[in-house]
This record gives sequence, structure tokens and C-alpha cells, in this order.
Amino acid sequence: MVEKMQDAEDRLLESMFQSEPIVDDGFSHRVMGRIRRQIWVRRLALPIAMILGVAIAAKPAVQLVTIGSQVFGSLATESVLPNAALASQMPVFVVVGLGLAFAVLTFRLFEE
Repeated sequence: MVEKMQDAEDRLLESMFQSEPIVDDGFSHRVMGRIRRQIWVRRLALPIAMILGVAIAAKPAVQLVTIGSQVFGSLATESVLPNAALASQMPVFVVVGLGLAFAVLTFRLFEE
């Protein structure tokens, strides 16, 4: 066991920590409130930016899927693709895949 001998420096430190706390008129509470607010701003900034980005990109993405379905539909009618039923369902696969990717990214962001 460690001996609990105290020299003059240990006694001085102990007496310093036993003193009364300094009155700060709520300064430390205001600082802690600001820190907590900044933490919440940082936590919410990326998900909000993602939601805004998805909202802005939704219309062009729908147009892109529509154009893609027209291209795949024309390829299916020309029987270039081996399975015409699969080609006609390609827009559904793309939308479902994007939805799953968005869900996974959202859950990962909220875990942090």
C-alpha cells in the first residue's frame, strides 16, 4: 500500500481545494448553455443540409428516372436486353435502391 504521508506541498494543495467556490454570477451556466447549443447546431446541420439537398434534387432525379425508363423501355422493345420484363422494372429498382441508400445514411448520421 502507498503510504499517505503528506509534505508541505500536499497540505498546501489540499487547503487550496477545500476553499469556498468563487461566485461567478451564473457565468459558468451561460458558458455551458452556449456549448450545449453549439453541439446541437453541429448535430443538426448535416441532416438538415441533407434534407434540403434531397428536396432540391428530387425533381431532377425524377426526370432522370423518367428518361432512363424511356431509354430502357425502347431497348426492351428492340429486344436488345435479354429480359424485357426486367428492363421495364428498372426505374423501380433505381428508386428503391436510392431510398435504401438514403435510409442507411440517415440512420448512420443519427447514431452519432
